Amino acid sequence: MAPLPFGLGRFETATGTRFDGVVVGERTVVPLATFDPARTRIGDLFADWAGAVDRIGRLLDTAEAPYRLDELRPLPPVHPAQILQAGANYRTHVIDLHVADAPEGTSQEQLDALRAEVGERLDRRASTGTPYLFAGLPSALCGAEDDVLLPVHGDRPDWELEVAVVLARPAYRIAPEEVDRVIAGYVMVNDLTLRDRVFPADLGRIGADWVGSKNAPTFLPTGPWLRPAAFVDDPARLRIRLALNGATMQDASTADMIFDVRRVVSYASQLVRLGPGDLVLTGSPAGNGAHHGRFLREGDVLDAEITGLGRQRNRCVRAPEPDRAGPPTSAAGSVGSAGLAVTR
Repeated sequence: MAPLPFGLGRFETATGTRFDGVVVGERTVVPLATFDPARTRIGDLFADWAGAVDRIGRLLDTAEAPYRLDELRPLPPVHPAQILQAGANYRTHVIDLHVADAPEGTSQEQLDALRAEVGERLDRRASTGTPYLFAGLPSALCGAEDDVLLPVHGDRPDWELEVAVVLARPAYRIAPEEVDRVIAGYVMVNDLTLRDRVFPADLGRIGADWVGSKNAPTFLPTGPWLRPAAFVDDPARLRIRLALNGATMQDASTADMIFDVRRVVSYASQLVRLGPGDLVLTGSPAGNGAHHGRFLREGDVLDAEITGLGRQRNRCVRAPEPDRAGPPTSAAGSVGSAGLAVTR
């Protein structure tokens, strides 16, 4: 009998107890220690990932699920030492960006021609080019239902929902066809960005400010769970949807990627020695705030989901002015360990 599908996450109870657990049917949670008292953390499973996934999946129907998922606060399911992020990796998104930069008064015929031209360039890039990658900071992570703190150092906070790959094994200079051997699974992330900080006017040709634009605390909601790769039939056929205050903003398929998951991870491994638990983000599709001309404000609510990877709901609150006496607090409560805003 094939193992039953499940997710793996980290959770906090109403009394503050934290544990790693197995998500069953997207409804209930079994503590991971139930399956092996010697392996109570998701990170403990990386040494024999395939064996652990098979063992847990075969024991699921005999395990008692003592928690309901909606009673728990989801925490980021992994502790990445490194985060690599792909940018401009969705065909429609990149074409839309070029069209948005067209001069005012450009005719529809000219816009159509521009779309075709950019599409041809992207097709050539997909055949002969490489992904565009930059690094993120683990301190930006927060949970799938935590408040997003809108920082004081930017005015145009934006959303970018995407699929991230979690590594189970070390990977360095591996080929695309070897990537499946090193992947643990997939997790949903919202790679928030301060658009007005990406290209500071005073930098000129120095480049983009990825630290200032993308790595504020809570700017990377992650989870609610890690879905083992064994239970994801085709990472190129996942639906990505994000709504702002109930209005759909992003609704796309990972089939629109310029470089697929294997090529992104392979290329990242050419540049960086990846390790177990590391995250590789694969880019976000069309429909972010810059496209809609609408950026995040205090009180906004982001609802997001990706096929098989669960749902996120994050409320936007204004971050307080820096307090040199201690860490910032959200409007909903104090900051938990690892700087995660507590919302429950």
